[in-house]
Amino acid sequence: MDDNENDEFWENDLASIIVDASYHIHVGLGPGLLESVYEEILYHELTNIGLKVTRQQAMPVIWKGRKMELGFRTDLIVENKVIVEIKSVQQINPVHCKQLLTYLKLADLKLGLLINFNSALIKNGITRIINGEL
Repeated sequence: MDDNENDEFWENDLASIIVDASYHIHVGLGPGLLESVYEEILYHELTNIGLKVTRQQAMPVIWKGRKMELGFRTDLIVENKVIVEIKSVQQINPVHCKQLLTYLKLADLKLGLLINFNSALIKNGITRIINGEL
C-alpha cells in the first residue's frame, strides 16, 4: 500500500470516528441547539480520544498571488485531514455543500463532513463532500 492509500484510509477512518461521535452527541442532546454548542461538544469528544482538532481556524485565501487574511474560518479540522462544517438548520441547501467544497479546495484537503444536528435522525443530516477523488 502506498502513502496515498494510507492517507485515504486514514481519512475514511477519521470520518467514521467523527460520524460516531456526532451520533452519540445527537442521541444525548437531540436537535435544536446552536451550532456552537455542537461544535464545542464534538471538539471535546474528538480531543478526548486523542485526535488533533483545531477550531475556528482562519484560512487565508490567495488571490492573484496575494494573501487575503480574512478568507474563511473552518468549524473543525481533524488531524489536518478532514474539515467538519457544523450546521443546525432546518435543511441543508446546495449552497452549504458548495461552501464546504470551496473550503476543501482552498485548504487543499480531500474530505469534508457537513453535519446538520437539527435533523430528526443524524444519519440523514450527514453529507460527505469530496474534493477530487478519495
